[in-house]
Amino acid sequence: MAFKWKDSLLTGNGTIDGQHKELIESANTLLVACSEGKGREEISRTGKFLLDYTNKHFGDEERLQIKSKYPDYNNHKKLHEFFVQEVKNIVSDLESQGPNVALVGRINNLISGWFFNHISREDVKVAAHIKSNS
Repeated sequence: MAFKWKDSLLTGNGTIDGQHKELIESANTLLVACSEGKGREEISRTGKFLLDYTNKHFGDEERLQIKSKYPDYNNHKKLHEFFVQEVKNIVSDLESQGPNVALVGRINNLISGWFFNHISREDVKVAAHIKSNS
């Protein structure tokens, strides 16, 4: 099942929204590769993308939260830290075990959980706060 962008996920910040769309595109690329039997080949690219993405995106998002004095910043940052650690664990396992079906499943589950639980819930709260305080 492919991830689909919905306007209800818009934060109102073009950079953040663009980065969220990149995450969806990367996840969909991995899903297509899996459906074609090429998931093991794509997972390394997805892992590198996620390492780069989390570094850039979370930094951008957290700066916006600080600037807008987002009241739940500390908890939101902890969610980001959890995701970063999960990505690092998967990439580490990828390096030590090589690409395998279990890791493809883990990364797909991580992204889908993040997309549905974090972006659609937590990031939307941040967006509402920023909109109401600008």
